[in-house]
Formats: sequence, C-alpha cells, structure tokens
Amino acid sequence: MKKARDTKKAILRQAVNLTSEVGLEGLTIGVLAKRAGMSKSGLYAHFESKTDLQIQVLNTAAELFNQVVVEPSLKEKKGLPRLKALFRHWLVWHTGKFSGGCPFLAASIELDDKSGLVRETLISHLEAAEHTLAKAVSLTVREGHFRPDLDIEQFVFEYWGLIFTFHHFSRLMGRKDARLRALNAFDRLITSSKSS
Repeated sequence: MKKARDTKKAILRQAVNLTSEVGLEGLTIGVLAKRAGMSKSGLYAHFESKTDLQIQVLNTAAELFNQVVVEPSLKEKKGLPRLKALFRHWLVWHTGKFSGGCPFLAASIELDDKSGLVRETLISHLEAAEHTLAKAVSLTVREGHFRPDLDIEQFVFEYWGLIFTFHHFSRLMGRKDARLRALNAFDRLITSSKSS
C-alpha cells in the first residue's frame, strides 16, 4: 500500500513538471508513462481519467507551492520580513522549481476561457494563494509596517502583476536582470505602501 502511494506521488511530481512544459492538455498518459519510465497500463491503474489526472496534478502542484513558497515564508517574523520572504520564494517557484516554469501559469493560459472541474480546481488553488498573500499583507498592516488605510486588494493585484511580469521576462525573454528588476519593483511597491 505504501509502495503504491509512493509510486503515485512520484508519478504526480513528474506530471507537475511535465505540465510546466506542455500544459495540462499536453499531459497524456503516453507522454507521462515515457517520462516516468512506466508502462501505460501501469499508469492507468492510478488515474480514472485524463480529467482525474489533471485535477490530481493541480492538487499536487498546490502542495508543492505550499512547501516551496508558503511554509519557508512562515518561518519569518510577521509583517514585512514574511512578505519579503514570500516574494523571494515565489520568484524561485517560477524559475527554479520546474523545467518549464510555473505549472499554474501554464494551466491558466489553457483554461482561462474554458469551463469545467479542472478550471474550477485551478481557480480554487489560485484563490488560496491569493488569500495567503492578502493575509500576509494584512499582517504587515497590523504590525505597523504598512499604512493602516492600505488597499490590500490593490496591493495583491500589483504583486501578482510583478510575479507574472517576472515570469515573462525571465523565462520567455531570457532577461538576465529579470530577478533584480522584480525585486526593485517590489521594493517600490513596499515603499508606496508605507506610512508617509
């Protein structure tokens, strides 16, 4: 039983990495079997359908996001130190964790005009990340590091804009200074959010 769970966990991690490269639609049992070094029949035993595979991949990506981005950030002090750590770890998530970048971003491009359970699963994970970020910003306000009347939703919107711009310039455009520019832009967002 444990061996089957470990095998499935390893398959899903491979699937998340593959999704970062080819998207959810490009993720097939055949391609995944080849990547995981297994037979197609061996993989079919773990997933009821392609939809089931896609949902489990998104759920696994969410778990990995928590491990890579959220949990290390929670070790920092509440307020600005934690918010800064969250941003740094989020940059790593987009460039250093998967061969194709953020699997959520790859899935977002495919699913933005579709409907169904896979899209709903993706949205729920993105909303969870948004909630985590909003909570970190709220704590930063509460700690007195940001002004009390800060528009938290606007901060979150601009933060996400920085993350996706970083992804674009770093991965697509291959700009070597993308990380530095992202950190500089984040510093400006922080400065504009502090009490005058």
